[in-house]
Amino acid sequence: MKLVAIRRREATTAADWPVDLHPLLVRIYAMRGLAAHEAAPARLADLVEPFALPGIERACELLAEAIAHDRRICVVGDFDADGATGTAVAVRGLRLLGARDVCYRVPNRMLDGYGLSVGLVDSLADIRPDLIVTVDNGIASHAGVAAARDRGMRVIVTDHHLPGATLPSADAIVNPLLERAAGTREARGLLGHLAGVGVMFYLLLALRARLFPGDGAARPDLASLLDLVALGTVADLVPLDANNRILVSAGLHRIRTGRASAGIAALYRVAGRDTRRAVAADLGYALGPRINAAGRLEDMGLGIECLLCDDRAAALTLAERLSTINAERRELQAAMVEQAEVMLACFADRYRDDALPCGIVLHEPDWHQGVVGLVASKLKERLNRPVVAFACADEGGVELRGSAR
Repeated sequence: MKLVAIRRREATTAADWPVDLHPLLVRIYAMRGLAAHEAAPARLADLVEPFALPGIERACELLAEAIAHDRRICVVGDFDADGATGTAVAVRGLRLLGARDVCYRVPNRMLDGYGLSVGLVDSLADIRPDLIVTVDNGIASHAGVAAARDRGMRVIVTDHHLPGATLPSADAIVNPLLERAAGTREARGLLGHLAGVGVMFYLLLALRARLFPGDGAARPDLASLLDLVALGTVADLVPLDANNRILVSAGLHRIRTGRASAGIAALYRVAGRDTRRAVAADLGYALGPRINAAGRLEDMGLGIECLLCDDRAAALTLAERLSTINAERRELQAAMVEQAEVMLACFADRYRDDALPCGIVLHEPDWHQGVVGLVASKLKERLNRPVVAFACADEGGVELRGSAR
């Protein structure tokens, strides 16, 4: 017989919490490990200072030199919402700080694979950047970084994923988990939960402090990027710790007060959401999927262009295209999940319902590799066990590309 032990949680006292906070919220926050001071109104002044981020001083030095000498900077992003918003933040932010030659590239999921690959570096031959800045990728791109440096390019890696046993040979690496990688897989800290876009925003804050010391009127206003930072942070599902809550809260405030970028405002419009009542759920369930859909089915460049666009009419056209792609993604995902469920039903008919193995691996020749991760996620939730879904990586079906959840 299985024994179940019931442990009563310690009573929560409201003594240290804001008096206007509902008691139920006090209990919920406390049970989630939130301290009383973290429930106070989020203020940008309370952000952890940027130079606490490992590797940031060397990255600032390289960027300052590149800006001073009008060097060409290429931002290499990723094909999800975090990577797209991070790319837009990097391009917009570097231009605000004085960079006059900034471009971007993002890998194509089907052709290039993830991150700064050798193939992506080869594709930069037409623009010949002096400096590459990765966003939300690069910490595992050993070959790509080496290829870039062999071609005379400097490389700054900004990433938030856990580093491996060895690091790529980049000129600078900015990663909140960098100093913790050798110690524990459960990295925690004041900045340990930043999304890729958050790491990039912090690098810009540090670079501004270096280029524009003091608080003079000439200092660029990086707060204009916070709606993008909020979108990427929520869409990437990183924990909303105290620091991330400040970033998201500030971004939502800009949206509610009519100061959203043209792309964000357009995405709200096509999603049928009211910017005056903007909440985090809008970013996670309405805007994020529309940006992600471009990277899954087409080219994430479309999503980045929407976020970089300053013309409201043009941004609306791009947002409508993203919404159409997202509708196509939903239909394709539903069809693929249905196929997967038929496979599981056939297995159950043949081997009994309780014969499912500890892990599930599925493949259909016509599945789209940009959607297999969503299929694996849906089945993982239903089956409560690991699921890997594969699609063909080439026309001949010789190579498979999969996603595990």
